[in-house]
Amino acid sequence: MCLGIPGKVVEIYEAAGARMGKVDFDGIVKEVCLAYLPEIQVGDYTIVHVGFAITRLDETSARETLTMFHRMGILEEELNAGEEVSP
Repeated sequence: MCLGIPGKVVEIYEAAGARMGKVDFDGIVKEVCLAYLPEIQVGDYTIVHVGFAITRLDETSARETLTMFHRMGILEEELNAGEEVSP
């Protein structure tokens, strides 16, 4: 991922001592490192850059950005849609 992409945290777990999670980017689910956001919870929205959740944001802003990325045709390209993680 080159852009910061908003997504919804759908699962949180520990892996090799790191706080990790699955984040849903409007139907594309990816594994993401959550170490920089210890307060983030399932159901929260976050901006993800190069596999790391870097900030929390509100649902309205996340949805607006995802819609814009869809219209521009860049969401699937940025997320390498062929490499989905099972929800």
